[in-house]
Amino acid sequence: MNIKLSEKNLKISPSVTLTIDAKSKQMRAEGIDVISFGVGEPDFQTPDNIKRAAIEVIENGPTGYTAAAGLPELKKAICEKLLRDNDLSYNPENIIVSNGGKHSLYNIFQAICNPGDEVIIPTPYWVTYPESVKMADATPVFIECTEENEFRLKKSDLLAAITPKTKAIVLNSPSNPTGSVYTREELEDIAEIAVKNNILVVSDEIYEKLVYDGEKHISIASLNEEIKERTIILNGMSKAYAMTGWRIGYTASALEIAKVMGNIQSHATSNPNTIAQYASIEGLRGDQSTIEEMKKAFDERRKYMIHRINQIKDLSCIAPKGAFYVMMNISKWIGKEIKGHKINNSIDFAEVLLENTKVAIVPGAAFGADNFMRLSYATSLENIKEGLNRIDDFLNK
Repeated sequence: MNIKLSEKNLKISPSVTLTIDAKSKQMRAEGIDVISFGVGEPDFQTPDNIKRAAIEVIENGPTGYTAAAGLPELKKAICEKLLRDNDLSYNPENIIVSNGGKHSLYNIFQAICNPGDEVIIPTPYWVTYPESVKMADATPVFIECTEENEFRLKKSDLLAAITPKTKAIVLNSPSNPTGSVYTREELEDIAEIAVKNNILVVSDEIYEKLVYDGEKHISIASLNEEIKERTIILNGMSKAYAMTGWRIGYTASALEIAKVMGNIQSHATSNPNTIAQYASIEGLRGDQSTIEEMKKAFDERRKYMIHRINQIKDLSCIAPKGAFYVMMNISKWIGKEIKGHKINNSIDFAEVLLENTKVAIVPGAAFGADNFMRLSYATSLENIKEGLNRIDDFLNK
């Protein structure tokens, strides 16, 4: 086809995490015994009370269109949640309900960015952050966050990265892919810098319910009114409520930003899935005990994975404090050969493991951290044990 396509969008990279997941699922469909540490999806069923709420709507309605930016009752439930969990007061008009967290992220950058704007993204980063920035004609600016600092942003590095073009900072706590959780002191430093330089903060808090070792999630917007005005909170139903396929995300922001996002969404997709919205109301207002049950299981797997990785020769990891990921350090394998395979980078490492052990892991290159691999412990403890045993056997026995 001799037609010139969009130059901007031809530069957008596909999601490596979803590519790895699709490949492992295809291998399983072919009868291959693959263990996947790839995609970030809870391996728990959506809670029964949420399912029943969806069934009730399917059988008795209403199932038609809702307001483009979300059901008013769901927006009220989100406001109640933000006040209850985060000590944040918003009105329903500050809330935009979208088709999942990625859609919310797309809306955010489309609403705030102009050509030439810069958005600061700490690395390792979730794969969709830089691509969403580029789709909005802005430029991602990366700041490397070291394992020694538990992959958290340093104040000095943030100050050094700010230019007159800086529009926003992306903050993800708890973090995908690192599991790092920012302290109150660190958040206060970031907030002070953002306010002083009139910079927006995009605060992705979708893993807020999954924190361990006595850590506490703090929303940067809750620190004071000045930073709240400049913060766009991104959250959703997928992780805490095991509702990944239901595709409900939401944002809370200043009214002028929310209006722009609502206008964009009204033309791009109109309302999110009506049935999933009603189910989400039950999720937010109903029994919350399943979150603690899921968190307990994740914590058990987390502890085992940390211990087992650090037993494997020339592999290591630090203890993540949130989410359900571990960043495994493979730097000692870079430049070496493994049974005839030269390992130049994390992609080589991932390919060798998948080919020889039938274990799927996402290469750190996808997150801007090529000396690492991301392992998700959102899979059974049995799979975690078997997968890490296969890796150990292949590398060292």
